[in-house]
Amino acid sequence: MTSKSAAAATRAAVYGYPRQGLNRELKKAVEGYWKGAVPADALHATAAEVRSENWRQLTDAGVDEVPTGDFSYYDHVLDTTVMVGAIPDRHRAAVATDALAGYFAMARGTQDVAPLEMTKWFDTNYHYLVPELGPGTVFTANSAKQVTEYTEAQASGLCARPVLVGPVTYLLLAKPAPGAAEGFEPLSLLDRLLPVYADVLADLRAAGAQWVQLDEPTLVQDRTPAELDAAAHAYRVLGALADRPKLLVASYFDRLGDALPVLAKAPVDGLALDFTGPGAANVDELAAAGGLPGKRLVAGVVDGRNVWINDLGKSLATLGTLLGLADRVDVSASCSLLHVPLDAAAEKEIDPQILRWLSFARQKTEEVVTLATGLSRGTEAIASELAANRSALASRAHSPITRSPEVRARVAAVTGKDTRRPQPYEERVTAQRAHLGLPLLPVTTIGSFPQTAELRTARADLNAGRIGAGAYEQRIEAEIREVVSYQEKAGIDVLVHGEAERNDMVQYFAEQLTGYLATRHGWVQSYGSRYVRPPILAGDISRPAPMTVRWTRYAQSLTSRPVKGMLTGPVTMLAWSFVRDDQPLRETARQVALALRDEVQDLEAAGTHVIQVDEPALRETLPLRTADRPAYLTWATEAFRLSTSDVRPDTQIHTHMCYAEFGDIVQAITDLDADVISLEAARSHMQVARELAAHGYPREAGPGVWDIHSPRVPSTEEAAMLLRTGLEAIPADRLWVNPDCGLKTRGWAETRTSLENLVAAARTVRSELPAS
Repeated sequence: MTSKSAAAATRAAVYGYPRQGLNRELKKAVEGYWKGAVPADALHATAAEVRSENWRQLTDAGVDEVPTGDFSYYDHVLDTTVMVGAIPDRHRAAVATDALAGYFAMARGTQDVAPLEMTKWFDTNYHYLVPELGPGTVFTANSAKQVTEYTEAQASGLCARPVLVGPVTYLLLAKPAPGAAEGFEPLSLLDRLLPVYADVLADLRAAGAQWVQLDEPTLVQDRTPAELDAAAHAYRVLGALADRPKLLVASYFDRLGDALPVLAKAPVDGLALDFTGPGAANVDELAAAGGLPGKRLVAGVVDGRNVWINDLGKSLATLGTLLGLADRVDVSASCSLLHVPLDAAAEKEIDPQILRWLSFARQKTEEVVTLATGLSRGTEAIASELAANRSALASRAHSPITRSPEVRARVAAVTGKDTRRPQPYEERVTAQRAHLGLPLLPVTTIGSFPQTAELRTARADLNAGRIGAGAYEQRIEAEIREVVSYQEKAGIDVLVHGEAERNDMVQYFAEQLTGYLATRHGWVQSYGSRYVRPPILAGDISRPAPMTVRWTRYAQSLTSRPVKGMLTGPVTMLAWSFVRDDQPLRETARQVALALRDEVQDLEAAGTHVIQVDEPALRETLPLRTADRPAYLTWATEAFRLSTSDVRPDTQIHTHMCYAEFGDIVQAITDLDADVISLEAARSHMQVARELAAHGYPREAGPGVWDIHSPRVPSTEEAAMLLRTGLEAIPADRLWVNPDCGLKTRGWAETRTSLENLVAAARTVRSELPAS
């Protein structure tokens, strides 16, 4: 096909769409089901309505091919586990008795059965449920969900494309099941899994599917020759099937590198690639691989992970280059639109000048359609859209909102001395232990306590003007008094104020810093029914006034025990926001770090001797390619130290990380130079403690002993067993006792019982230690 005929054939497509519904209908129905207030039939009906509305929005925008199967009650990787029948033994009875209840038991656990491990989806803030596979795993096809959702779309007269997690990615995301022999690799099960995929593909073809998308994002990471051979083998087998739809293999978040020629040569019918950010290198790599003659290319030229408008002219130029490299070029976002909010038009409180710079899921589908129209019919057909786009881009580039000379001058003045504490840890720890007087195995929490309905109502009443600031502050003071009193009675050693005044650990700070925008309806799924509203970084960052000092000082006034000051670190402030794309992340991180440095100084001056600066996103934001990681880790750890270095030696600096793979950043954790780190460890059975020990981590650590993302209440003995495991890796004088994460999402009843069990476990294990 010539470039001209390829352009004429161009269509608009997307990989996936936000799942929650305009008013988070799915979240409310799922949580209602968990509480027993929403029957399963009603939950299914709500889900069907959300899917139908998503497809309507896409087709109304002009999308030619809608995705199916991307919708999920909890997580699409968990859906894949169900599809291939890889149900862990401990969950099989529950799934057989009630498939929906069993599904949620795998996701959340029950009082009697632990859930699947949860971790971050590549370098995003989305969390997936990690498959557990062993040598004895038996795969069986269950295509009911995939076929049902496809036939729903087909019945509405839509051209639909089912989307599945690909077999190679599924296995590479999996972990060995408990009890699997050391050295077992889930990828070794590939030949056992491929027939199951063949069955699912045959079922979808029988239902009428013409194309099926198989997502293989793990192939943008560094892969061994054996792993690339496995990918080649997988698609030779699937491509050779007689009874299958056309296969579109998709990858995103970065360039494919060595995997590109593997997929280009595979007997599949098309590739879908990311051409944004680091994925832009796919243009040259595709040309070097000889293009995709006779195949379809779905070009992801609209950034599916950030909220800024597309540069339509630049994207058209990229698409023009790609036309000569494939038989047919379609236009898409770079990845599923799961990672952005639904509709920027709903944000009535954002300055209209800024709003024109923003593009959420609905606007991105419009950009995709505009680009497809421009490519197939010529730029004259989209002349008005191009003119409006150029105007909006120029408005942002020249706006005084985006730049502050004072902030930039302060960043430019930073020196290496500003990023180092003057005393080594060995001196600091002596001063801190003398000052704080804590027992061995001190017990603390990560920061937040339950956000009750009364607290959320009070915040909503304040925002709506139904109560004044004075009444709201009295409510917050009462909550802090209750939280502090409870912790003292429970026997916790280092207290927190509970963060009653905070809506979200990033949004709360963003609302008090210059340069950030807050949304009202910009919800994005983090995991399961947990949705967050990432703030938007639009301009230079500074701190006009103290943000946390008042409430931390108030909590400290209620007790003689140390109360931690609680801050969110600079990398996490970036990772859980929609960041600027007009300057390097390192520059923005330094701006945030300096604002936090001011807050740390004010907390210390107010008498706070333990300050926690959370960096749960340090690992999450790690570049997917190994070669890109050293530069990132250098500026990321530097930003943390810039925030925390200007304190006295007897002020103890904590940090916290959760739900990520920590083994490959242990040196970076050391480089943070925090005095204490708390980490998620309960679901992974203290794996991180062993990783710290293997690296020779020299400071104090609190690997979590309570998985707070499950409704399970850990018993005293369960917590004690985890502590004993932790002691095998970390000496008693450096081991802390804490939950995996904050308690915001938990109820008070389970929080009280769980924390009391943690304190009892610490006392039990403390009594077992040899006398010093």
